[in-house]
Amino acid sequence: MNEHVQGLDPRKRDARMETIIKLAVMAVGGQGGGVLSGWIEAVARANGYAVQATSVAGVAQRTGATIYYIEMAPMDGGVPIFSLAPAAGDVDILIAAEMMEAGRAILRGFVTPDRTTLIASTHRSLAVSEKMAPGDGIANADEVERAAEVAAQQLIMHDLEAMAVGAGSVISSSLFGALAGSGALPFPRESFEEAIRASGRGVDASLRAFALGYDAARGPVPAPLTDEPALPAALPVPLGPEKLSRDWEALEARATALPEPAREMARAGLRKVVDFQDLAYGHAYLDRLKDVLKLDSAENGFELTTEAAKYIANAMAYDDMIRVADRKTRAARFQRIRAEMGVSEERILRLTEYTHPRAVEVVSLFPARLGRWTEARPRLMGWIDRRVNKGRRLRSDSLRHFLQLYILGGLKRWRLRSLRHAVEVAHLENWLDTALTQAKTDYAHGVEILRLQRLVKGYSDTHARGLSKFGRALEGATLLTGRDDAADWTRRLREAALQDEDGEALDGAIQTIRSFL
Repeated sequence: MNEHVQGLDPRKRDARMETIIKLAVMAVGGQGGGVLSGWIEAVARANGYAVQATSVAGVAQRTGATIYYIEMAPMDGGVPIFSLAPAAGDVDILIAAEMMEAGRAILRGFVTPDRTTLIASTHRSLAVSEKMAPGDGIANADEVERAAEVAAQQLIMHDLEAMAVGAGSVISSSLFGALAGSGALPFPRESFEEAIRASGRGVDASLRAFALGYDAARGPVPAPLTDEPALPAALPVPLGPEKLSRDWEALEARATALPEPAREMARAGLRKVVDFQDLAYGHAYLDRLKDVLKLDSAENGFELTTEAAKYIANAMAYDDMIRVADRKTRAARFQRIRAEMGVSEERILRLTEYTHPRAVEVVSLFPARLGRWTEARPRLMGWIDRRVNKGRRLRSDSLRHFLQLYILGGLKRWRLRSLRHAVEVAHLENWLDTALTQAKTDYAHGVEILRLQRLVKGYSDTHARGLSKFGRALEGATLLTGRDDAADWTRRLREAALQDEDGEALDGAIQTIRSFL
């Protein structure tokens, strides 16, 4: 039986199979993958090809791309039967609307060096998994680019998102232009442009983005002709009454007088805390830095002061309900959203904010004494929670809901009397006092304790988890007092805390420390 099978001649491949062009597009919501797929269909049909297009939807925004799959073949009198989904090693053209989607396509075997033209945008649109990582969860785009150079027969990689935005369009237009410019499809440029015109919406902007993508695919994007090095962007000059401007200049002068290694960080921190509260809050920030500087020196590169400048500012500018509401009602935010969404007279913006307040957030706005009294009574907290702990959708493009957020965001003067502020100040002073006490005898350990503040960030549940891990890490760090390797183990505690959401790695590191103490 085996000899009989081995003796069979392999079946010859139908020559008509070689005429089928197989193209896959990987895109997420908002990138126009469906529009791009429709344009490609239109071009193929206009040139006498039979076409079939399918799509397999991803899960949710940035947790999975939608794969649009298109097969086309010349009409030669027969009726072609096309596949419904791409297969590994059997894709002629792969279009990825974002860098990591190109990486996923390579991992799935859709890109092969014997046949595939890979067209990808080099910009990053972070996945939910990257944003959720407690530490730096951003995937390495350079590794994807190196893999693409090996995996693809023809590679076209440019920041096609920036080209599209600059032209007032979306990335589907510049990707379409790059496809036309690649020569991977046997159709003239005019056919591609006609498909855009026939769509009838945003034609001029789409054609501009198409042209940029086309030119990028035909050759390298020319660099600007200049012999002078690029200058860093100048910081905006705050505008306001003359007295406030003078007070701000005095604050900036105090920050500028700090040692050079810490100067820029201190100026950035100063802007952050003043934006969060007011000028008096900025003076309090610089006063704390002044206390740190007393323990620092040029011999140590003023590392203690530099780290303090960063993390004291982060601790003072915590996320509370007031700050969130303030951010959501700023004119700059609406301008950015309008620009990103391409809002014009033809396109109307409808903006919905999703909120889910809990009793703990509401009580955090109470006066400190009343807030502590309320928190100490579980039944009362439960009563409040049952009335406020509900998901809400606020149309911030409407006057009623915008005013609600605007009034809440304007409670900055009240903030300093709130329970939340009292809690945050106690946290800051305990952490900073611990770091400076350690720095007096072990400079490096003091620096590492300052860096533990990185664990505290975000809002609501995210903030609670970070604060819990911070407390455990700080406790572990104080156990190390007096050891020569205290700084190294505190660094390990911080890195362990950033490895997972629940802090299991951190608990393991603390157990290790307790085992050798």
